[in-house]
Amino acid sequence: MSEKQFSILLVDDDEVDRLMVKRALKKAKFPAQLTEARNGQEAIAQLKIRKDSLINSFDLILLDYGLPNMDGLQLIIAVKALDLNLPIIVLTGQGDEEIAVEIMKSGASDYLAKGKIEPNILAKAISNAIRIHKAEQAVELANQRLRASNQLLVLKNQELEKQQQQIKLQNIQLQESYNLKSEFLATMSHELRTPMNAIMGFSQLLLRQYPDPLSEQQQNLVQRIFNNSKNLLEMINEMLDFSKIEAGKLEVNPHQLDLNYLVRLTVEELRSLAVQKHLDLITEVQLEDKFLIQDSNFIKRIIVNLLSNAIKFTESGLITVKAWEIDQTQIAISITDTGIGIAPEDQVKIFEAFRQVDQSFTRQHSGTGLGLAITESLVKMMGGKISLDSSLGQGTTFTVEIPRRYDA
Repeated sequence: MSEKQFSILLVDDDEVDRLMVKRALKKAKFPAQLTEARNGQEAIAQLKIRKDSLINSFDLILLDYGLPNMDGLQLIIAVKALDLNLPIIVLTGQGDEEIAVEIMKSGASDYLAKGKIEPNILAKAISNAIRIHKAEQAVELANQRLRASNQLLVLKNQELEKQQQQIKLQNIQLQESYNLKSEFLATMSHELRTPMNAIMGFSQLLLRQYPDPLSEQQQNLVQRIFNNSKNLLEMINEMLDFSKIEAGKLEVNPHQLDLNYLVRLTVEELRSLAVQKHLDLITEVQLEDKFLIQDSNFIKRIIVNLLSNAIKFTESGLITVKAWEIDQTQIAISITDTGIGIAPEDQVKIFEAFRQVDQSFTRQHSGTGLGLAITESLVKMMGGKISLDSSLGQGTTFTVEIPRRYDA
């Protein structure tokens, strides 16, 4: 048994009965500190003193049912009115068992007949009543905490629902803005192509010395107009393609193609750019089966973007375009240059839209920063993947892997 001293309020108008209870507890060696009250008023006074003075409350009340001025039931009601939750054992006289049961229904923990009080029985009844009461308090405290937690969860769920609704609304607004932006880019890009084509056409006409010959200075000026118009048209086309990709309006058109022919033809179309910078341009195609079922326009655009970048950012050395079979279902195309290279911290963001590597050398070159973003999107649309291997000052290799047959 615990060595703690239990504080017990003994309420009985009979001094002999109170003495009997004290002897029984002493004989049972029950660690109890008794406070005696001869009637209900004294009992209530003792309870109020403990409550008002913040002294430790009683652990239990031993209550004689047959009090002279207030019976046990009335005292239990008074205890509840004080907002006290204490275990109560009712001591009854002979023949009052039925009354005691009714009192237990009102909140008492147990009852004992005075004529049958024995040390061990009394000690056990008090111990059980206190233990059960503490267990009930622990359960009630746990339930209160659980209810508080549940209420908090309900509030949090309500707040989350509000946030989700706000996020949904914001997503709708963002999607609307996104669609408007894509439509705007597509419209503006389309509208700008017409005058740019006209400028290029008239520039080409003038460069042919028609209808009158031009001076050398005039030819240089018209050539600048043509070159800048061509660069601007390429950027406009990139914007248009990117807006189509974003809007989901660009679709894969798979058909049988000769990859050997496509790679070599595309490289030859760009060879003049390499020759202007005195760069060596090599093509290596090693394919047992040169035929694919893919979108030739996508593959050509990928090669053009990667090879144009390689030429743009390589001042001297060699550029190599390779195509080979990984296995029976996959082919690979790589473009390797000896250019400025890409720093490791920039490699993770190189495929982001409108992103350009922040190096002093690259600032000499114009561009939208969409080429690699478009390239990656085209590769993914064909079911493939793109990777790069680069070191600053040593060059870069972009490798594209795509399925031999497009799987819709």
